[in-house]
Amino acid sequence: MKQNPAPHTGSSPSRREFLKTTGQVAAATTLVAAAARPVHAGEDNTLRVALVGCGGRGSGAALDALSVPGSPIKLVALADVFQRRVQNSYQNLSQAKPDQVDVPEERRFLGFDAYQKAMDVLRPGDVVILATPPAFRWVHFAYALDKGLHVFMEKPVTVDGPSTRRFLELVDRSEKTNLKVGVGLMCRHCEARGQLAERIQDGQIGDITTLRAYRVTGPVVQEFTKRKPQGKSELLYQIERFHAFLWASGGLFSDFMIHNIDECCWMKNAWPVEAKAMGGRHYRGDYVDQNFDVYAVEYTFDDGTKLMLNGRIMSGCDNEFASYAHGTKGSAIISSAAHTPARSRIFKGHKFKTSEETWRFEGREPNPYQLEWNHLIDAIRNDQPYNEARRGAEASLVTAMGRMAAHTGRVITREQMLEHEHEFAPDVDQLTMDSAAPLQADAEGAYPLPLPGLVTEREY
Repeated sequence: MKQNPAPHTGSSPSRREFLKTTGQVAAATTLVAAAARPVHAGEDNTLRVALVGCGGRGSGAALDALSVPGSPIKLVALADVFQRRVQNSYQNLSQAKPDQVDVPEERRFLGFDAYQKAMDVLRPGDVVILATPPAFRWVHFAYALDKGLHVFMEKPVTVDGPSTRRFLELVDRSEKTNLKVGVGLMCRHCEARGQLAERIQDGQIGDITTLRAYRVTGPVVQEFTKRKPQGKSELLYQIERFHAFLWASGGLFSDFMIHNIDECCWMKNAWPVEAKAMGGRHYRGDYVDQNFDVYAVEYTFDDGTKLMLNGRIMSGCDNEFASYAHGTKGSAIISSAAHTPARSRIFKGHKFKTSEETWRFEGREPNPYQLEWNHLIDAIRNDQPYNEARRGAEASLVTAMGRMAAHTGRVITREQMLEHEHEFAPDVDQLTMDSAAPLQADAEGAYPLPLPGLVTEREY
């Protein structure tokens, strides 16, 4: 794990909460002495940033970028397909960081080609934030590489086999350059998890025998969606509610479960090679999205070790958002309450009893959302190797593997997922405001659903 010598110790709004906390600025941070080169007379060391995808997640990432301590950074362009998101993002970020937002009307771009216009504003060596729905990630990443830009992209980075293969080609290309690439799996930058990973891989709980992960909560965003209102663009409706549609996001499974999967694989220091799963929908009423309410996946690593993942999005049920590791000499809490703080701990038994605790992360946990930006900018300023794109692709592929196993009722291997030919949105790079949506509703306004055991060669 890359760490700065003096990491950020404050807190900032989560990305999902950014638009609800207009004007709240991240708490004061400790200066990172090595983060910025000294500015000499006549030299402009300001990193310019463009934001592509101006929803709460992208705007929150932009705030984190502008909050990196000791480094001159300025936001200079915004891009989205929704005018209100561009305007809201501009207003909120201007209020939070008035001296670092320089985005006049002519640099607020709208449309499916807006990403090009925003990146064209930048110079080689500047930074672009890619925070649109992941279906567009490979398209935007390719253009960023063409422009010689450092990249921060949100997760997941792919949603199906063909887009993963295409993305991995871009990863190969990026690794031959000196460009820095960050991926929004921010838990990898968590100091508590980082210390735990080192201890686990040093053998403090013995050989890992089982990993368990849970994301069982009520509805979070727009993963449950009803029929499109009359008069709305089908394409824009699906992009606006991208968690509901597999082509746009991989659905709630890919967008939500990827963090638990990734942190467990970090502790194991390996990726699963196979998944078998089940899932289903319950009392859904008028909802027509493509998501299941419940997912249960058994991932298998090459040595036979299992990761048991349980996901449920349902109101009125017990909630848990946590990950655990069990070994031959003890056990560990990887995370205990969503993303942060992790409150990572090690126990000599398997009951997580305080009396059996042998280690815990001490002190206040620095915010990993901010740390991932501190680390990326530090790598840019000091020209250090930094590219998380391959790991992001692997995490996205493994997540999709579990999702496909649940949606088809079949055991799915990593190779089967990677080589699968069903591309959810094959013409995503050609979309315009007048295009048909990649997914079409039937005459009743409902969308194709996964049918495990009935439709087994593809997810819908």
